[in-house]
Amino acid sequence: MDRLDNTVRPYAWGSPTAIPALLGVEPTGEPQAEMWMGAHPGAPSRTARGTLVEVIEADPERELGTATTAKFGPRLPFLLKLLAAGAPLSLQVHPDLRQARAGHEDEERRGIPVDAPHRNYKDANHKPELICALTEFEGLCGFREPARAAALLDGLGVDTLKPYVDLLHARPEDAALREVLTAILTADRDDMAHTVAEAAAACDRLGGDWAPYAGIAHHHPGDPGVIAAMLLNHVRLQPGEALFLGAGVPHAYLSGLGVEIMANSDNVLRCGLTPKHVDVPELLRIVRFEPGDPGVLRPEAAPDGEEVYDTPVDEFRLSRHVLPQGATARDLTLPTPQILLCTAGAVDAGEHRLTPGHSVFVPAGEKAEVSGAGTLFRATVVV
Repeated sequence: MDRLDNTVRPYAWGSPTAIPALLGVEPTGEPQAEMWMGAHPGAPSRTARGTLVEVIEADPERELGTATTAKFGPRLPFLLKLLAAGAPLSLQVHPDLRQARAGHEDEERRGIPVDAPHRNYKDANHKPELICALTEFEGLCGFREPARAAALLDGLGVDTLKPYVDLLHARPEDAALREVLTAILTADRDDMAHTVAEAAAACDRLGGDWAPYAGIAHHHPGDPGVIAAMLLNHVRLQPGEALFLGAGVPHAYLSGLGVEIMANSDNVLRCGLTPKHVDVPELLRIVRFEPGDPGVLRPEAAPDGEEVYDTPVDEFRLSRHVLPQGATARDLTLPTPQILLCTAGAVDAGEHRLTPGHSVFVPAGEKAEVSGAGTLFRATVVV
């Protein structure tokens, strides 16, 4: 096993205290948004043998296993994170694999630099993701039923929202959602800023179901994404609950600390709540205008004590082991690569003592026996 030394990303929306509190260190005063565990070239984990990228590149089949390498190529197909939202993240969607490949190929052919602010597809991979709450965690995920979104907007009593309310009562529902989101994102910016300000004041006054949007507007005054956010389901996760976010599903995280896992990609199309580029035509091509329940996940317990978060993708598999005091050691050896992350207590993984926020990389087939009293998340792949 390799103990991982991981990079913390200081994005502006990050909580200055949540990750330091988990690690048991003093805050720096700066936002600490995400701690990355994996082999993403933007911030690869470091080991005594070099970065995890270098370790895998030196001998992919030994580190990843034959089956993983054959299925995904000579790279770790997932990225594991601690995510600490102190302010709302951008409202966004991710492409499916076909869309990502086509979009990346098109932008490469047109010579758009990968770091250009208007570039949509940084790579040719999709980015399904799962967020599991460690604290109470708030987010937005998928479209509400249009009638419910209409009631939320209508309850604000803002005249300039009435056309959206009327559109949301139209049929079919997917066309109504598409037309309203298009209208919001293409409206005159000055007019929309005025509408957002009125809506924010009403949300602040009303509280209740409208309270989350007052908070969003406080962080993003005048942003059309504040109104777009009201089209989405508001979700509050309790510790241990999770959300799976597939391709085309609009979402945003609002607050809380969680364990996030995703396919190793950086493809994001933004809808709002950001000063970054919003490519409306491409966004509307990628979004799935399908209303429904966001589907909160709870782990399914296996006989060996593993609690699995079931998802429909193969690039990652996230599970949890809660080890009680005095329990016998558990053998977590797998023929696939693993990252083990402690989030509570103290767990011995081989020769490594893991305390909250600390992690190890386990090469495919490497003996992985764990003991102690604590909570351990396991990230691996499906082959």
